[in-house]
Amino acid sequence: MKKTFKRITLFCIACILIFSFVSCTTDSPNEQNEGQTPEAVDFVSNLKLDMNSDSLKIEATVHMFVDGDTTHFNVPSDIVDDGVLKARYLAINTPESTGKIEEYGKAASNFTRNALSSACSIILESDDSNLNLDSTGGRYLVWVWYKTEQNGEYRNLNLEILQNGLAIASSSANNRYGEVCMDAIAQAKQQKLNVYSGKPDPDFYYGDAIELTLKELRCNIESYNGIKVAFEGVITKNNANTVFIEEYDPETDMYYGISVYYGYGLSGEGLNILSVGNRSRIVGTVQYYEAGGTYQVSGLTYRQMKPNDPGNIQKISSGHSPAFPLTSPDTFVNGKVSIQSEDDIKTFDYAYLTMNTSLIMENLEVMSVYTTTDQESSSYGAMTLNCIVDGIEISVRTVVLLDGDGNLITADAFEGKTIDVKGLVDFFDGKYQIKVFSAKDITIKN
Repeated sequence: MKKTFKRITLFCIACILIFSFVSCTTDSPNEQNEGQTPEAVDFVSNLKLDMNSDSLKIEATVHMFVDGDTTHFNVPSDIVDDGVLKARYLAINTPESTGKIEEYGKAASNFTRNALSSACSIILESDDSNLNLDSTGGRYLVWVWYKTEQNGEYRNLNLEILQNGLAIASSSANNRYGEVCMDAIAQAKQQKLNVYSGKPDPDFYYGDAIELTLKELRCNIESYNGIKVAFEGVITKNNANTVFIEEYDPETDMYYGISVYYGYGLSGEGLNILSVGNRSRIVGTVQYYEAGGTYQVSGLTYRQMKPNDPGNIQKISSGHSPAFPLTSPDTFVNGKVSIQSEDDIKTFDYAYLTMNTSLIMENLEVMSVYTTTDQESSSYGAMTLNCIVDGIEISVRTVVLLDGDGNLITADAFEGKTIDVKGLVDFFDGKYQIKVFSAKDITIKN
């Protein structure tokens, strides 16, 4: 009896142990899914464009890319007078790539460019039956649909950007596609994509300089005085240990520039980076140049042993040329440009914003010439051509000009003549002027 009882007891203990082991190793369905990432949903493929809905829909083509959430589109002139609709994408806010550069800003901008560059058809959709302006009053809020094959289905680019974690929410729930937008954001966060990844952006420089565009620097230059900044642009001229650099901004359809003093501290590859025609990344400190009454960037460094150091100047590409946009005298002297900032609209003189950028001006009648006669000066023989066109006075300042035989070109070569000039926007003695660096950049027309 005792042996039988003992066998039963051992059997029961064994059953309990087996049951406990199975219970510990076999989780419930909910426990199995805990901590695991569910399969991703392609919300973009599931969302369909309803051409019969009450929203306004417009066929469009790309006029100009700006950044991740802003594009200019060609549309019929009965929609927008000049046929160009400046679109701000609904429900999204991508990191900056046109002002202060932010992490994943370039990635978002490239994503939009790549998607629409491959599109064979684009439809812009408003959130209701009207075209609605954003808070700036200059851009229209739209959904952007595109397809890459004639027989394919349209994809909603706004949603696709959210789904890929390249934007944060911007009134994302308060629109006709609000629910799916919020689902896409939640999934991007769960999958830790891009802006939600917590990982460094491979296209962003993590140094001690403020990453920005030349437009941002030019529009707010006083606030950056004494601050280390980094920006990209095309080297257009090298003169007196100074290079001039410019960059195009599609939002304003203008070039912005600045002079960069490199002094005598660079050699070898450092100087090569600053060669005319290179697109380069400049890292330096903004300083007010008292003698010229303008701002410049200086304090450049290049550590050859650490070429990828974010504090280094860097060459990005080569083979570029100055833009030399044709500029009217009236625009140069009287033009005003309004720039929308986060808080308000700022208005600038056109010449102020385009300082140090290239331009062409035509049909200038040279009324008189002033020549620097101080033989002790490095500017001995340099000239200021006082010109007039359409009743507007324009000053053209030259460096010392030599002809093909190396002889000094003097005032009588230009006085009383009509000329076209290629130069850079300059500032001297409280007045904007055109700076010319070579005799071949002045064309005498009579």
